Amino acid sequence: MDATKKTRREKDTKMRKNKTTKKLTKIFFKGQLLLWAGVLSFNFLACQRNPEEGYITATGTVEARTSRISPRGSGRVLRIQVEEGQAVKPGDLLVELEHDYLDLQLKQAEANQKQAEAQLALLKKGARAEEIEQAQQQLKQAEISLNQARVDAERYKNLYARGSVTKRQLEEAENRLALSEAQYHQAEEMLRKLKKLARPEEIKAAEARVAQAEAAVELLRKNIEDCLVLCPVAGVVTARAVEPGELVNPSSVLVTVSKLDPVYLWVYLSEVEVGKIRLGQKAEVSVDSFPGQKFTGQVVYISPEAEFTPKNIQTKEDRVKLVFRVKVEIPNPEGRLKPGLPAEALLKVL
Repeated sequence: MDATKKTRREKDTKMRKNKTTKKLTKIFFKGQLLLWAGVLSFNFLACQRNPEEGYITATGTVEARTSRISPRGSGRVLRIQVEEGQAVKPGDLLVELEHDYLDLQLKQAEANQKQAEAQLALLKKGARAEEIEQAQQQLKQAEISLNQARVDAERYKNLYARGSVTKRQLEEAENRLALSEAQYHQAEEMLRKLKKLARPEEIKAAEARVAQAEAAVELLRKNIEDCLVLCPVAGVVTARAVEPGELVNPSSVLVTVSKLDPVYLWVYLSEVEVGKIRLGQKAEVSVDSFPGQKFTGQVVYISPEAEFTPKNIQTKEDRVKLVFRVKVEIPNPEGRLKPGLPAEALLKVL
């Protein structure tokens, strides 16, 4: 009986030792794994920031200069002349708005302009030649009548002095003279008015009406031209925001045009790193879309002020750090680099 108990105690002791050994072994391997994980993480982070001795690596997103093109006026979209991905140059027609109502207004304004010009020409030219000729004949007849009335009045005056005519007959001769003088002066004034039909003030007023009509015509022509939305820059259509039939206004974005050559890469460097680069410095840029291929860029801007690291591209711990924004310009003649692509820049330490 005692031998059996002893054997059991030995088995229990051996089992406890085996369990202890296994636990220690597990703890040892876990420690080794954590150690290696720390080493690998450190090496990975070090490679992320310093892949080569004497270089700085920074990541960012490819960007391009973008023009969001809007109309000058309001209206309904008649047609769209471009598609997304289409290359455009300055002066190309992008969108046309309806302008039927403006066309009718233009015709009315042009008619008003012609009417104002005709009135001005009439005032400047004066009366027609036949009207002046008729007035001259009337003046000549009035002059003849006046001369005859003067002769008759003088004759009747002499006859009255000799008692050959009555006083009434003398008064009638004098009245005919006065009437002839009035008719002569009236004919003379009419001829003078026909030769100079308008006063200077009337001509100036007519000229002002012509200028006003011309301005109305030019304004409508400009409004019609503004219905043709032309491209102001060279680039590629990256967005088409409207369709035919939609109503738009000056705040509506119709088409977005991006200039893909060159493109830009914004990266963020620490205070220590930013002191090791200069404007004009070359940079090697790589993107995941073209593995193994390098694009040569150039530093064109270094922010003079520090800012907080953007939250969307950095770890939570780095968001509170102050960094400097650096702009790298990358030639892109073939348009292979597209806005929005994540990229990595390798800068040589000076």
